[in-house]
Amino acid sequence: MTPRPVGFDLDMTLIDSRPQILEAFRALSVESGTAIDLAVVDTRLGLKLEDELANWFSPGAVPDAASVFRRHYIALAAHSTAALLGAHDALAAVHAAGSKSAIITAKHEVSVQPCLSAAGLNPDMVFCFVHGPEKADVLRSIGASVYVGDTPADMSAGRAADLFTIGVTTGSFTRTELEEAGASVTIATLEAFPVMYETFLKTPAP
Repeated sequence: MTPRPVGFDLDMTLIDSRPQILEAFRALSVESGTAIDLAVVDTRLGLKLEDELANWFSPGAVPDAASVFRRHYIALAAHSTAALLGAHDALAAVHAAGSKSAIITAKHEVSVQPCLSAAGLNPDMVFCFVHGPEKADVLRSIGASVYVGDTPADMSAGRAADLFTIGVTTGSFTRTELEEAGASVTIATLEAFPVMYETFLKTPAP
């Protein structure tokens, strides 16, 4: 039987997007004249952009702020986005098992492909602009068996979809925070994913 698809978050799970995100927010702050606390933004990486911008701009100003951010971010991401340790091997392990990889991310679609191209990542499926419970809906729709992410919202989404949920501590959250949100297991980097995934495939379903 072909293994079911494996879902992955993108930012700070497969790619190190923190430098580009924070620099784009800094540029937005300068261009708009709006004070944005980058340290606070850093603690919430993983939100949809518009949801984060709502903390700094009035509702009517959010669309224009999002356009400015994405203009800066795409230019940065296309040249300097790096894959995190183990990201390529994680996708390769899924393919070697005869399954498909799916990226499920809060990023807007215009921002995703520049990141993937720069990082050299080639997933089988990409689902954009989904966060929290929306990710659970996508995971159910593709019949996924595993979801990998770096935020408590990712862990909650995986558990809501009744999946084996792997928390990776390459983002802003600790092992304890990920476990409290429902992580089945946690790993320090995706370097540990291939062995963990192989063990998961060999473990009989309850």
